[in-house]
Amino acid sequence: MTVRAAVLPAVGAPLEITGIELPEPGPGEVRVRLAAAGVCHSDLSLSNGTMRVPVPAVLGHEGAGTVTAVGEGVAGLVPGTPVVLNWAPACGGCPACARGEVWLCGHALDGAARVHARTADGTELHPGLNVGAFAEETVVPAACALPLPDGVPLTDAALLGCAVLTGYGAVHHSARVQPGETVAVFGVGGVGLATLQAARIAGAARIIAVDVSPRKEELARACGATDFVLADEQTPRAVRALTGKQGADVAVECAGRARSIRAAWESTRRGGRTTVVGIGGKDEQVIFNALEIFHWGRTLTGCVYGNSDPARDLPAIATHIREGRLDLSALVTEHITLKDIPTAFEDMLAGRGGRALVVF
Repeated sequence: MTVRAAVLPAVGAPLEITGIELPEPGPGEVRVRLAAAGVCHSDLSLSNGTMRVPVPAVLGHEGAGTVTAVGEGVAGLVPGTPVVLNWAPACGGCPACARGEVWLCGHALDGAARVHARTADGTELHPGLNVGAFAEETVVPAACALPLPDGVPLTDAALLGCAVLTGYGAVHHSARVQPGETVAVFGVGGVGLATLQAARIAGAARIIAVDVSPRKEELARACGATDFVLADEQTPRAVRALTGKQGADVAVECAGRARSIRAAWESTRRGGRTTVVGIGGKDEQVIFNALEIFHWGRTLTGCVYGNSDPARDLPAIATHIREGRLDLSALVTEHITLKDIPTAFEDMLAGRGGRALVVF
């Protein structure tokens, strides 16, 4: 079957919107018709080589849709089931999974090397992060398709697959924000906006959004920010000024830049906690001296996929959505079509907007 998709022909090359030949689902696989896919900064990291995956590839890892066919041996999913795509399915058997740290599964991305589809001339294509969501339809392992909880609109649900799980988990599982604490969020893209809402859900008393673009302020405040700081060399001082010169209890860094990681760490109080969600390149070096590490007693923590277990967290997040505490539509800055994805990549490079949503 031929479907249209956004294909990355090589690292650093422009995306090509083209037809691909998608196979029928094999044993343990399901076919999904996409309702929507989010354009995430991680897709940009795949295209420019910051994150290495086999190419050529169909990008897109944040999506939702409806099962149209199932392969042999699939249980719990039938045609017509609405699903959220899970780009990092846990194997259940590696040391990380045995510890309950499914977000660190050593085999979660093994599927990115499989042959996902072919171009018209027979060129083999891989799924960028397992799911190949930048396409009208996709075929994925059943573990990559999680039933969508009731009461969540299917189109908006695409954002659950990455931005919301990551932002929610960063606050609730990694930083473990407590009621009454002050939280500073660095980088107000899709994940940052989800993080702001999660901090509000956690009961943070003050939520400070930090971004290089003044155009992000309105978005940030709509998602729960009580204050907005325009990022510059004086950002840590500005955050401390808003917190009685103490600093924030928690900082969540969503940009993956050495400069903003360092600023986030400096913006926390003595004994404060910084969680790094953003994915940076190997050339982004963050430097600390031994004396300041001792003196400030701060904690700097990495965070993969929000330290989330999607099977556990999706029902909890769905409850927040149904009860009005989490607004998925507030994370979307524009609705686009498949052909507009290359332009959306340019917007991300320019630091514009929060999250573009591809609607099929």
